[in-house]
Amino acid sequence: MAAAQGWTNERSAAGKHNPWLIVAIISMATFMEVLDTSIANVSLAHIAGGLSSSQDEAAWVLTSYLVSNAIVIPISGWLSEVIGRKRYYMISVALFTVSSLCCGLAPSLPLLILARIFQGIGGGGLAPSEQSILADTFPPEKRGQAFAAYGIVVVVGPVLGPTLGGLITDNISWHWIFLINVPVGIASLFLVHHFLCEPKIFAKERRAKLKGGLRVDYIGFALVALGLGCLELMLDRGERDGWFSSPFIVANGIISIVSLIGLAFWEWNHKEPIVDIRMLGNRNFAITMLFMLTTGFVLFGTTTLIPQMLQQVFDYTATDAGLALTVGGLATLIAMPLVGMVAGKVDTRLLLIPALLIQAVALYYMTGWSTALSYGDASFGRLISAAGLPFLFIPISIAAYVGLPPNKTGEASALLNVARNLGGSIGISLAQSSLIERGQIHQSRITETLNPLNPNYVQGLDQLSQTIGGPNSADAALGTLYQQVGQQSQMLAYIDVYKAIMIFVLCIVPLGLFLRQGTSKGHGA
Repeated sequence: MAAAQGWTNERSAAGKHNPWLIVAIISMATFMEVLDTSIANVSLAHIAGGLSSSQDEAAWVLTSYLVSNAIVIPISGWLSEVIGRKRYYMISVALFTVSSLCCGLAPSLPLLILARIFQGIGGGGLAPSEQSILADTFPPEKRGQAFAAYGIVVVVGPVLGPTLGGLITDNISWHWIFLINVPVGIASLFLVHHFLCEPKIFAKERRAKLKGGLRVDYIGFALVALGLGCLELMLDRGERDGWFSSPFIVANGIISIVSLIGLAFWEWNHKEPIVDIRMLGNRNFAITMLFMLTTGFVLFGTTTLIPQMLQQVFDYTATDAGLALTVGGLATLIAMPLVGMVAGKVDTRLLLIPALLIQAVALYYMTGWSTALSYGDASFGRLISAAGLPFLFIPISIAAYVGLPPNKTGEASALLNVARNLGGSIGISLAQSSLIERGQIHQSRITETLNPLNPNYVQGLDQLSQTIGGPNSADAALGTLYQQVGQQSQMLAYIDVYKAIMIFVLCIVPLGLFLRQGTSKGHGA
């Protein structure tokens, strides 16, 4: 019976239950949290209108969640040890659910932002706890399949978020993008309470840790909060506030750099660090952290860029733009089980390196797009990228735990999620900045040739005026030409960004050669 169920390990959260039941249960809260990171993006205009605020003010609905989430994730491993993994997980689910209800019922923007802060705190504890549960519940040779099942919701959630958010906002109300979390959260709490077990060894380790009183690394916590909180603020608000021309952004950048450098020195030498930086001394773990950052960079970067491009350049609705990503979600669903079956049987590098090359191929395909892009072309580009994502996510999740002590799975999971989220924030921020800069450069270059001394310009404008006709045809032709220039400039800017991401991915590929291959012998190696 034990063999059929997977692994009779003293750290397993399954107890007498089938481990695959645990995967299904924790995936509910995962989907709820991951979906929420992207579902609100397409509804900002509706939220701003409904709460009588500007869109820039409404953007704090996204920023507040990301900042609180970024602060909690790195300390979630420590919190899980102190509070108890099951108890901490249930607190996180409950806080996320109650906060979602408050978001949906918020009568004003300040209250909505406050609720989103608590929602981010609750959401920050979910993914690290879940990945720790999976790593402890399944033996190394089965982890590939477990992470494949779990990874479906992690990768598909951001893909479905914009589509679902657009459908709900367009057809019901923006309030329901938050309220849909409530029944899912309640069901998750019920199932976790009845089926998820807290291993006795966890209680023993917690008593040993708390023996002589609880020692809290307050300085470490303050440095984490300042370092990652200010970094997230800088990345999320930088483009809106003019980057380093804004004193607010400059201050956040300085505080973040100083705090993160201080955190590294302080936690490396602290006996009981709130974030165990010393794990980065493990070569395998350090490389997987970089790969997870790359995965977040590519996943969230392209998930944001493609629908945004379709709306800005081609005037798609939010719903139609989101649906263009759905084909990619289907590719991920098909690829995940396949990767899960082979992940524990072949060298991790044989999956990881080709996966990165697939991302580079997808991005190269996107650099060939133009203003003549069809819906099928956009979907196919996303299809290539999405099909390769499982070959990134699962091998990284497996390789990260190779060589780590069993009691470090919680902290390792927390740091991996920091890398993924930070990669996503950096990817989105750099992409948006580059789009504006490159768009201005391309528009300037195109308009340089549009002057009366250029016979092609004069001839084209005359033909356009004749086509339009009417007393104001010359002005209308000039307006139409300017619109086309803007469209071409934007399209060229998107192509430049896709090319830059492709180059970044290719530069990361060689690091895969330095990964160690995990085996089925023992917990961590």
